Amino acid sequence: MGGGQANATRQESVSCAPYAAVVTSEELVIRARGLTKAYGDFVAVDGIDFDVRRGESFGLLGPNGAGKSTTMRMIGGTLGRTAGELSVVGLDPETQGPQVRAHLGVVPQQDNLDDDLKVRENLIMYGRYFGLPRSYLVPKSAELLEFAQLTDKASARVDDLSGGMKRRLTIARGLVNEPEVLLLDEPTTGLDPQARHTLWDRLFRLKEAGVTLIVTTHFMDEAEQLCDRLIVIDKGTIMAEGSPAQLIRQYSTREVLELRFGSQRNAQVVAQLEGLAERIEVLPDRILLYSADGEATLERVSGAGLHPVTSLVRRSSLEDVFLRLTGRTLVD
Repeated sequence: MGGGQANATRQESVSCAPYAAVVTSEELVIRARGLTKAYGDFVAVDGIDFDVRRGESFGLLGPNGAGKSTTMRMIGGTLGRTAGELSVVGLDPETQGPQVRAHLGVVPQQDNLDDDLKVRENLIMYGRYFGLPRSYLVPKSAELLEFAQLTDKASARVDDLSGGMKRRLTIARGLVNEPEVLLLDEPTTGLDPQARHTLWDRLFRLKEAGVTLIVTTHFMDEAEQLCDRLIVIDKGTIMAEGSPAQLIRQYSTREVLELRFGSQRNAQVVAQLEGLAERIEVLPDRILLYSADGEATLERVSGAGLHPVTSLVRRSSLEDVFLRLTGRTLVD
């Protein structure tokens, strides 16, 4: 029986209530060892190792061009690897692509909805690619539209949707085959803050229901919000791995003091700041002082006779981890 037909049989045998069973197994759904992708002399992914456990939300955090999307394409079986081993739900996506894709939902970086179809029709037509019957897809599309908060837009044209609505529809479409693993490539790029938070809520609901999420992002707040565990990747190499809290504890301090003396003076005052914090990073627009107590550090700065134009005390973030590991910010 083909992957799509097998999936269709499984779909019709379960309750129509989506994502009801919470998976608690620690079984690995993805295992990569020495995973490599090269284009001639350029190595996009350079021998990386990682595991993803069933039911967790796993992130790939890094700047554009780090190798995140390339890794996602290899997981999805749409791009062959140059070297290494890769297993997805116990299968090799390079030689068993259709079977692997029957277990995956994919949310690409750019929405690729069919503008000629209405909202509900986008879900039904996509489900037909998996060989799923209309008797399943009609009620399933209603469930997914409710999940995506798009029930009142079921008969609307895709062009009439906002960016956030289109993103939620793309996620709903990726769930039409009830995947074990949902791949999300930069899921909130281009969305306003309200739309991002609405989307995060939808993803939280999926995770609570046991769907394994694989998320690529270059937004540190998104990685902190969504990911149980993540890898920090740069130039195709894994720089660090762990939970957001673990990485911040390991590579940064509890707080960060941001100072701005003006672009012409920032570099001039660095020598006077030495010794006032555990670590200092100088960026083009500001100076970062890392310490356990940002307010106390600010008092020491004032006591040294330095008066910044602006100052801000904040908690450390994954951006600080990336800066510590690579010497540059995620948006460089």
